[in-house]
Amino acid sequence: QVQVVESGGGLVQAGGSLRLSCAASGSISSINLVGWYRQAPGKQRELVARISSVGSINYADSVKGRFTISRDNAKSTVYLQMNSLKPEDTAVYYCQVVIMRAVYWGQGTQVTVSS
Repeated sequence: QVQVVESGGGLVQAGGSLRLSCAASGSISSINLVGWYRQAPGKQRELVARISSVGSINYADSVKGRFTISRDNAKSTVYLQMNSLKPEDTAVYYCQVVIMRAVYWGQGTQVTVSS
């Protein structure tokens, strides 16, 4: 069993920064992919950024140049550094961990950006 826990959300003013953390525990030796997704009220969940086991990274166009995904393998943690935050970044942010063909989600962390 794999547990996924997000942290680091909060309330920030537009232009500010937050760093989200995604910590995985359990049988994580074969993590293939870790992704950050977000879901705003009334909208579908969307991919924000993801990083593969070999370091391949993808970003949504809306966050390119502002968000950075990184990982610390020793801590089994993936980070999402979010800079120049905008009100439209307000959402619940979820971490997804893919191991072999199994997908695990965290409970999410709220990010609110005030104008």
